[in-house]
Amino acid sequence: MKKLLPVFLLATMAVMAADMTGYIVDKGCSTKKGMWTNEKCAANCIKRGDPAVFVTEDGKVYTVAEQDKVKDFAGKKVSVTADVKGDTISVSDIKAAM
Repeated sequence: MKKLLPVFLLATMAVMAADMTGYIVDKGCSTKKGMWTNEKCAANCIKRGDPAVFVTEDGKVYTVAEQDKVKDFAGKKVSVTADVKGDTISVSDIKAAM
């Protein structure tokens, strides 16, 4: 049983729910902090097929599993409630942040 404890702990940590604040941008501009608030650019890039990503204020980039849920927030600062698994988030709630 002692050998299984680390396995159970690892499994429970694999997916964690989190409330985070950041920006919805296209993947191409996610590394350019000056572009995070460029709504027109982000919306155009996402519309042409670039994946939308969530970038935290400290620059951590997450792939968004549900592209349709976030595309209307392109280039905007948002608060999300999401399940985090590695570098991917599954957004359950999103709203504009102040």
